[in-house]
Amino acid sequence: MEDLAHNQTPPTTSGIALHDLACDRGGRRVFTGVQADLSPGDALVVRGTNGSGKSSLLRVLAGYIPAGDGSITWNGINVRDDIGLYQSCLHYVGHLDGVKPVLSVRENIALWSLLMGDPMDVDAALAHFGLRKLADLPAKYLSAGQKRRLNLARLGASRRPLWLLDEPAVSLDAQSVAQLESLIADHRRAGGIAIVATHNDLNIEDATLLSLGKQGFESQERES
Repeated sequence: MEDLAHNQTPPTTSGIALHDLACDRGGRRVFTGVQADLSPGDALVVRGTNGSGKSSLLRVLAGYIPAGDGSITWNGINVRDDIGLYQSCLHYVGHLDGVKPVLSVRENIALWSLLMGDPMDVDAALAHFGLRKLADLPAKYLSAGQKRRLNLARLGASRRPLWLLDEPAVSLDAQSVAQLESLIADHRRAGGIAIVATHNDLNIEDATLLSLGKQGFESQERES
């Protein structure tokens, strides 16, 4: 497995902080009072039951939906002051694959690179999740697990310091989960930050655990 972190420029950031963050969806408050303060190399694992707001939290953090209350600061600056600059520093992977079925596997990576303005090494990205042999195959023929691997492959070439990952291990086999864990570890060693919403027991060392419950924010603690 290739160590792609050595091919990247180390991300530089003073971190991200969530201050009393809340989210409203469909006229109800999904969560409230979320607090976190992450520095380069840190990871935050978000857990909770279905409907507790894990995906909503990541979408708020990505700037796709507004916060009901509270604020997010990046490099000490409120992200609302320059949402475009902030979003250029993050890489969001939702629980949906976002794969274009009529494009080949390689073309999907190239399209993401173009849309995001990131000069991705397509071959390196494909190699990390074992997709080189499928590079010219139309994505519509991929299995659910292969589509998930394709969606995650762009992380292997991402230079953006903040990763927001929503259920990234869904549909992955054990080998692919291990590759994902390695990729997250490489990203953190390079100074990146990872925020991961997951039901799976991903091995993310020294991560802070944030639990969302029926009343929103329940607890925050360090995982061993």
